[in-house]
Amino acid sequence: MTAAARVEAPQRPVLEMRHISKTFGPVRALQDVSLTVNAGELHALMGENGAGKSTLMKVLSGAYRPDAGGEILIDGAPVATGDPIKARAQGIAVIYQELSLAPNLTVAQNIFLGNEPRRFGIVDRDQCNRRARAIIERLGVSFSARALVSSLSLGERQLVEIARALSTSARIIVMDEPTTSLTSRETDRLFEVIATLKAQGIAIIYISHRMEEVYQLADRVSVLRDSGYVGTLERTDLNASRLVSMMVGRDLSAFYKKDHRPPD
Repeated sequence: MTAAARVEAPQRPVLEMRHISKTFGPVRALQDVSLTVNAGELHALMGENGAGKSTLMKVLSGAYRPDAGGEILIDGAPVATGDPIKARAQGIAVIYQELSLAPNLTVAQNIFLGNEPRRFGIVDRDQCNRRARAIIERLGVSFSARALVSSLSLGERQLVEIARALSTSARIIVMDEPTTSLTSRETDRLFEVIATLKAQGIAIIYISHRMEEVYQLADRVSVLRDSGYVGTLERTDLNASRLVSMMVGRDLSAFYKKDHRPPD
């Protein structure tokens, strides 16, 4: 795969999640997890299945309310939790593996679905198409705002999801295993768009089990294990044995002939 151009992330925290815990009856899904993400940074989140990644992102997106004592700050100011509408208004967007697009609607209609620009109380299709074209151009992609989503490839549909996030002025975008169903070419295109988003100061939380992608993209990597926070590594400190050890809780260096390090 073609390496995306790297962009140095300014060290300015746009998001702070502090002491996040979440219980469901007797089950503790998260235990005192803290996470800081900078503007213009791709922050990878790793951990085995069941480590707590999805629960943490559902707290961030407002789907779950954290237990007492946990808080979320954006630009240093505490924000409301447990409300998806307020989370979106605060600039938080989540792109899940299962895309939530309407295939029989156009790209523009999907981008503004539920938030259509109106004139005199009526949906303004021309304005919808104009604004959609502007967002598509911002991403540097070539499909038409008037194209039916059903005519797009899976990779292009994922870019429509990103465009939808930008239409709500998202400043923090969560991508959950975004390359799982993509071809190599579509993955390269996604990585180019990610570089564009970073250059625009957008923070990306990138959930993935694919270490080669993490090495290529991440500015920092945080690891969860057994519902708790293990630690955060800078890009320069990444290697396979250390990451796997953090994820599983034991030293696996004997299983590696050599450490795999990020490309220069």
